[in-house]
Amino acid sequence: MSKLFKNLVKVTPLVLGASVAAAGGAVAQTMPSTPQLKIDPAAQQQLVQRAQNSQQINRSVDQGSMSQVTSVNQLRDVSPTAWAYEALRSLVERYGCIVGYPDRTFKGAQALTRWEFAVGLNACLNSMEKLLQEGIKITQADLETIKKLAQDFRTELATLGTRIDNLEQRTAFIEDHSFSITTKLQGEVIFALSNAWSDDFAVDSNFPNLSPSQQESLRNRPIGNQTTFSDRVRLNLNTSLTGKDLLRMRLQASSIPNLARATGSDMARLSFDAGSLYDNNNIALDDLYYISNIDRVKVWMGARGLDLDDVFDVVNPFLESSATGALSRFNRRNPLVYRGPEGAGLGVRYNFSSQLAVTALYLAEQDTVSNPNSGNGLFNGNYSTGLQFNVKPVPNLHFAVTYLHAYFTQGSVNLSGSTGSPITRDPFNNLGAATRDSVGLQSHWNINDTFSLGGWIGYAKAYAQGIDSSADLWTWQGNFSIRDFVKEGATFTIAGGQLPRVSYVEGFTADRDISHILEVEYSYPISRYILLTPGFYVIFDPNNFSENGNIWVGVIRTTFRF
Repeated sequence: MSKLFKNLVKVTPLVLGASVAAAGGAVAQTMPSTPQLKIDPAAQQQLVQRAQNSQQINRSVDQGSMSQVTSVNQLRDVSPTAWAYEALRSLVERYGCIVGYPDRTFKGAQALTRWEFAVGLNACLNSMEKLLQEGIKITQADLETIKKLAQDFRTELATLGTRIDNLEQRTAFIEDHSFSITTKLQGEVIFALSNAWSDDFAVDSNFPNLSPSQQESLRNRPIGNQTTFSDRVRLNLNTSLTGKDLLRMRLQASSIPNLARATGSDMARLSFDAGSLYDNNNIALDDLYYISNIDRVKVWMGARGLDLDDVFDVVNPFLESSATGALSRFNRRNPLVYRGPEGAGLGVRYNFSSQLAVTALYLAEQDTVSNPNSGNGLFNGNYSTGLQFNVKPVPNLHFAVTYLHAYFTQGSVNLSGSTGSPITRDPFNNLGAATRDSVGLQSHWNINDTFSLGGWIGYAKAYAQGIDSSADLWTWQGNFSIRDFVKEGATFTIAGGQLPRVSYVEGFTADRDISHILEVEYSYPISRYILLTPGFYVIFDPNNFSENGNIWVGVIRTTFRF
């Protein structure tokens, strides 16, 4: 009974989130707008889906998709006082040949193209033909008007039919020759030119406590300040079974260097290094998880690669991506609440409205979750569980409050998510297992169409298991971005803050000083598929020890997406 109780406690946040979702089960489903009608080889999957509903295709035009209405009162922007109200009412109620936009608007003040008029005219022709076949009388005046319009727009009507025929032929060809009509292959390749400079190999605040020979050994270690050219390759198989879900399978290979090995500090790590599993371009399964949307509820279920930042919103839109965001590992997200044991488990989000959402998760270390031996498995190995509240009081302002409880077995304690000093990683000197309770406040503000501000503050309380000791950890970050800088789609960003630091630890050595990071980068789109990001970042007093020389890292990252 005791073991069962402990396991129930671990998943309490997830159960709470699921209960909130269940309480609002009877909600109206928000239907997405119908896609635009465009023949684009790059959107083959969308073409297949559009061809499956010929009625929808016939009501689609280049300016936006339309849908049939049965009463003029269904059009939200047409009031009984409108000068064309009676004409619209007549067309809708007598002939049923007026279409509206998916948001139930008519947009009467919007300019009308000949293509749009042709679609509406075609609907009226079809409606009247049906009425005549059923023997329903149509006024002579209406018939004469329709005949004249059909004559004037005969070219557009003929072309409209040809376009639909061509689209159906194109779709049939795609269905016959495509790899899959439910799975889409997406690729991402990174080429990176990088280098790191420092005066000496970084040590931590325990350095003065070492013997002279140990100190000399550390200080005489060579700095890996060689320029490197490396790559990371990802191939994603994205499958949708219902149109509202995603089954993600990803293969990854990488040769991106871990700069901690060259500099002595995790603080120097690149945002896009993939870990030792993928060294020397070894290919491995990186992601395997499923996401489903059911009304206002979003559910994640994963066996590999389902990370905290996949479920929680990190509220850092310009820097969170490893391929297109920050160059440094730290500036991507708050490491105290978005880094921890992860990879396999479950997450649930309930959207109360566009202004408020609640997310709960329980994730376990992916490399141990399938191990039945003692100290492993879903509940007895390393795990993370927590809650997040997302608030958007206005469309351009976003806040998130996140709580995370993490458990680390002895020998695997990593409280800083590999972004801090060796002391911050494990302040208890590898003498036992540890837990970490973290809270974080994240925010992002789009000041206008050009300028954005964001940042976070995080605090964690860690406890050692089996010994009487605890530690306090702090971190904060701020960032400023300028969009469309010099070129449309380009972004200039400055980011920096305090890297994770143990300000106090009972019975052991705390970090003596404070490390800060400053990053400057410029994301420049060469084309729709190629993004060039040159930049640099510098770590002041790395490993929270002022006797270390500053670490400078320069990077030119080129990202290809296809």
